[in-house]
Amino acid sequence: AGGEGGKRPDRCTIVYSQRCREAYKDVPVVLGGIEASLRRIAHYDYWSDKVRRSILADAKADLLLYGNAERAVVEVAERMAAGAAPRELDDIRGVALFRPVPEGYTELPADNLDSADEAAGRHPGNTVIRLPSYETVEADKDAYARASRVLHREANPGNARPLVQRHGDRDLWLNPPPIPLSSDEMDAVYDLPYARVPHPFYGGDKIPAYEMIKTSVTVMRGCFGGCTFCSITEHEGRVIQNRSEKSILREIENIRDKTPGFSGVISDIGGPTANMYRMACKDPKIEAACRLPSCVFPDICPNLNTSHDDLIRLYRKVREVKGVKKVMVASGVRYDLAVRSPEYIEELVTHHVGGYLKIAPEHTERGPLDVMMKPGIGTYDRFKEMFDAAAEKAGKKYYLIPYFIAAHPGTTDEDMLNLALWLKKNRYRADQVQTFLPSPMATATAMFHTGVNTLKGVRRGATEKVETVRGGRQRRLHKAFLRYHDPDNWPLLREALKSMGRADLIGPREDQLVPVNQPAASSRKGARKGPSRPNSRPLKFTTKGVPLPKR
Repeated sequence: AGGEGGKRPDRCTIVYSQRCREAYKDVPVVLGGIEASLRRIAHYDYWSDKVRRSILADAKADLLLYGNAERAVVEVAERMAAGAAPRELDDIRGVALFRPVPEGYTELPADNLDSADEAAGRHPGNTVIRLPSYETVEADKDAYARASRVLHREANPGNARPLVQRHGDRDLWLNPPPIPLSSDEMDAVYDLPYARVPHPFYGGDKIPAYEMIKTSVTVMRGCFGGCTFCSITEHEGRVIQNRSEKSILREIENIRDKTPGFSGVISDIGGPTANMYRMACKDPKIEAACRLPSCVFPDICPNLNTSHDDLIRLYRKVREVKGVKKVMVASGVRYDLAVRSPEYIEELVTHHVGGYLKIAPEHTERGPLDVMMKPGIGTYDRFKEMFDAAAEKAGKKYYLIPYFIAAHPGTTDEDMLNLALWLKKNRYRADQVQTFLPSPMATATAMFHTGVNTLKGVRRGATEKVETVRGGRQRRLHKAFLRYHDPDNWPLLREALKSMGRADLIGPREDQLVPVNQPAASSRKGARKGPSRPNSRPLKFTTKGVPLPKR
């Protein structure tokens, strides 16, 4: 706030839990939120470059609630108020706690599984999967890979079984994920009388995060995309949880009436993705039995309802709200779904784009895209054609802002070279770039740490290795390929191209990547000078996690 950072401590869940324990020694401490949720088991920590224990152990708390957990936190509060001890709350979904395995449970070692499906029918009833212990996954990367694969296979609330993982002399017990909220429950959560303004403590200080979201509206939760670099699914789940139209319209009216300085613009209407509202499996029985990590990779599942009709109808109703001048879509559009609905693309372009639309192809090459579980670049090309046609029909000059990730597991130097050539051919110039950052519990993080492709079978001595980019120089090189036009990167790129046997790409031609010589004064400003396409300037873009350029 006010341009001053650093007030929130690192590993804040641990710090705050310890302060609570110091102040109220006999009061149970319950962890929740995104940090606790994604660190609920032994996990690789990028900050320290090591495997850490469950945050429940480090924070010395009594319970951990993972996921959004509204239903769980109410039940915990009510039962504790009635006198229940934390250890008695072990029947609540989405709860993690230290406890021994109860009598009557059959333990199934995760080490014996290639996929959790193998044991689904052979061990009915009370089955618990024993993951390799913290001490084992800390020392054995193959064991870590197996634990990660099984954990992600046990993420469907319809068929997930409890997990247990030894930490020293105690067992960490994780109940199955919570049942997704119904629309009525979602409405009840979002209809609560939120203040919608920062705490008075901050006074008049500007808070960048608040400025970004103060007029944005969440219409759904969850994501069935399964992108391996993302942890949203491990927190919110794959099943889309939707608000009703009435609830969404009420919130927009509240924003209009209660947000100081409201200009009439809703900055975003979406969720983890822009266009999964009311999408779901066509058969609840199939949905409850499925253990696949994605509904859209390698192809869109035939059991998935991909209709955009409900979302189009919602957009139209939102635009009719009195006092609302413009409704933007700033959440990322899942373009492999959008191409199935030309009407949606036309609606989006005509009414909900403000010059730029961000989408995330992430890469152009099949190798890294397969590891990311993202569609091929051909799907992006198809979406771009439809987007451009819709923009022309609407009489608009709109552009796509593609997001790309450097140094993702599964990416080779040759992959980044091909991406750079694609960027130059399509006249894109990145102002800022995103390097892969391993977040706890993400599948790609397990690959980064272990070098094992956990999307494939993980058996001792029979694992598929995956390329990982760990060294500082190689990570800088992959970023440099994304900013091929920056003279500051040319020396590194020339050296790399020569070592790759691609010195033919050094020169002044359009089909070459970098020039032979440095300019008189290398600078980032100089990197943006000069058109790279006839009668137009090159399209500059930013990548993941940074503001869009001003027009």
